[in-house]
Amino acid sequence: MSLKSSTKTETNLYTLEVEISAEDFESAQVKAFNKQKNRISLPGFRKGKVTRKMAENFYGKGFLYEEALDICYPDAVQGAIEEAGLEVVGTKAADIKSIGEEGVSLTVEVFVKPEVEIKAYKELKATKKKVEASDEEVQAKIDELVERNARVVSVDDREVKDGDITVIDFEGFVDGKAFDGGKAEEYELTIGSGSFIPGFEEQIIGHKSGDEFDVNVKFPTEYTPELADKDAVFKIKLHEIKVKELPEVDDEFAQDAADCDTVDELKKSLAEEIKKQKEDENEREIRTQIFDKLVENVVAEIPEVMVENELDNQIKDIDYRLSSQGIGFENYLKYMGMTVEQYREKARPDAEKQVKIRLALEKIVELENIEVSEEDIDKEYEKFASQYQMELDQIKRIIPAEGLKKDMAIDKAIELIRDSAKVTTARKPRAAKEKTEEKEETEDAE
Repeated sequence: MSLKSSTKTETNLYTLEVEISAEDFESAQVKAFNKQKNRISLPGFRKGKVTRKMAENFYGKGFLYEEALDICYPDAVQGAIEEAGLEVVGTKAADIKSIGEEGVSLTVEVFVKPEVEIKAYKELKATKKKVEASDEEVQAKIDELVERNARVVSVDDREVKDGDITVIDFEGFVDGKAFDGGKAEEYELTIGSGSFIPGFEEQIIGHKSGDEFDVNVKFPTEYTPELADKDAVFKIKLHEIKVKELPEVDDEFAQDAADCDTVDELKKSLAEEIKKQKEDENEREIRTQIFDKLVENVVAEIPEVMVENELDNQIKDIDYRLSSQGIGFENYLKYMGMTVEQYREKARPDAEKQVKIRLALEKIVELENIEVSEEDIDKEYEKFASQYQMELDQIKRIIPAEGLKKDMAIDKAIELIRDSAKVTTARKPRAAKEKTEEKEETEDAE
């Protein structure tokens, strides 16, 4: 196999003339026949007993050409790309010029990585929010802890009230006939949750455990067509009334719920947690702003195939994550009421942005002569092995060193532009500030 010629035909597009020698093509035909021979049958011969010569006489000399080309095409084109010294990001379909006993001659168009210019990548500006934890936010966290540590207990000495948890059997009837989906036993319903159609929950209030009674409701207009706007009667049996008992927020609660000695320590710990969350959000927002500025400074003619490849990768990633949840990308699209084409069109702007970011970061690696040592790579492999609890050799087989090295260099480029960024704390809008000052003056006057 060899490269005959390499010609630049357009920006980022080259045409390669590739030749596959007679010897290499013959070797591919032998492999193709060995794959097929157990499926080939001729009149008077059993499968697997037909020779290649016999099959060629019956089916024609070139009956193996297509599969043989499939076998040797990838290596032939990859070899030609390497010989031409091109960094290819995508290929078009090949054009077969000739194919036969003398070998194969073909042309293939390849898209190459574009030339990139970055007008600026250091001292990019970004803003962050002031990090603080308000008393209201701390209290909200405490309320969450109280809710999580609540006990549910039964009560049998009173009627149902708003907010109670009831355990009921119910069966619904329309025009005296039970309907599908209208029946359940020992169903837990929190009164006031709005889980059922309007008017249902309110009619349970005032009843006691053991009561059997009817609930009369009317299905909403926007309900399923077979039940919309229809009157219904639900036969109810109330088994149990339960309530949440919320713990008192004291030092004992602080010790049990959060391993803090006192309520004051709990509040301090929650305030630090809130601040940490906000700092993390700030950092994500800072990086988003920096990347947006970086994209604005990228000058490049990006081949459309790079955007399509990014979309393919994003869809594969989404499908993998959704499949682990038992959903899958196709079911996700059905739920969203979208076609694959509509999804790709919606996701295209983000894909274009991601391609530009990657190209910019790769250019920064080049401009800054960023290098990754073998020691750095070994440490990264060890980290992955520990993280995924796998043998080091297994991790190295899964993650190629060259790809890992590139990704680590990209990470260093990200840190470089982040460390050089000019980040300021966002101020309150002037009108809001004046309003705050006016409120403070009024309070002082009082």
